[in-house]
Amino acid sequence: MNARTARRTGVLAAGLTASLLLAACGSGGDSGGGGEPAIVGLITKTDTNPFFVKMKEGAQQAATAEGVELQSFAGKQDGDNEAQVQAIENLISAGAKGFMITPSDSKAIVPSIEKAKQAGLLVVALDTPTEPADAVDGTFATDNYQAGLLIGQWAKAKLGPAAAQAKIAMLDLNADQVSVDVQRDQGFLEGFGIDVADKARIGDESDPRIVGHDVTDGDEEGGRTAMEHLLQKDPGINLVYTINEPAAAGAYEALKAAGKEKGVTIVSVDGGCPGVVAVQAGALGATSQQYPLKMAQEGVEAVAAYAEDGTKPEATAGKTFTDTGVTLITDQPQTGVPSENTEFGRTNCWG
Repeated sequence: MNARTARRTGVLAAGLTASLLLAACGSGGDSGGGGEPAIVGLITKTDTNPFFVKMKEGAQQAATAEGVELQSFAGKQDGDNEAQVQAIENLISAGAKGFMITPSDSKAIVPSIEKAKQAGLLVVALDTPTEPADAVDGTFATDNYQAGLLIGQWAKAKLGPAAAQAKIAMLDLNADQVSVDVQRDQGFLEGFGIDVADKARIGDESDPRIVGHDVTDGDEEGGRTAMEHLLQKDPGINLVYTINEPAAAGAYEALKAAGKEKGVTIVSVDGGCPGVVAVQAGALGATSQQYPLKMAQEGVEAVAAYAEDGTKPEATAGKTFTDTGVTLITDQPQTGVPSENTEFGRTNCWG
């Protein structure tokens, strides 16, 4: 991929127009006869979450640089598998060369992905792996287990001896056991030192420090409601894990309304600009920053390379996916847990 990017940069520097570049690319992959740009699809879970807004921005930047046409689709809400199925049908009908997708349902979308691959499309998952992971031609994602592990390790170190008496609220995504949800949840618990039982399943732990799991749909209102439910179960909660920063924002508001925000540590995953500001303000203790713009850019480049000469993406060495990186962001660094401060976080944030 690096070689392709370098070659593209050289071509642009030489003064060729996008149309001439596209004509050159078209010879290997039939990128759309008559000089028409290859169609590349982007299918996200929603078009309102800032994470997916930034993903679309990155995809469009890369599409412009590659001289391809981007067609974008999104579900009405997280979990809207049917909208994603229809988007795939639309892309097949449009003659797309391939598409990137953040699966709303990692298992249910697989038959539609298989249909697209049979039609000759390259399929790349972004952020959320499919189940099975090899249902797609490649995955560009955060190591979500590592993201959870980092905030779990940080929380354990911050609480110190008090970690043995922690009362933990787990604010997950939904009841569908989506891979990204499972990996972050289980990574956090392992980082905190809790036996997760079945690493591939949320909620089967027996550690008494876990007050309970509740679902948020990954949004602020869901986070608020879930936090209210768990506070009713145990008002003494002092540590909150959240699937993402919108859910964390809702949890903080619920804690504040209950007059408990000062004594509770919240950790999350995202690294969006509002989340980094929340860390800086002390509302969030730490967050694992991921890079959606990079995921989408590399996804578009992968489909463009496939359209040109049939090249398929390769995974990061030692992993089953292309790792786009994760960084723990906090202004309260803990010994033995690698992190960066909020100044770094704001430089690299999104949304």
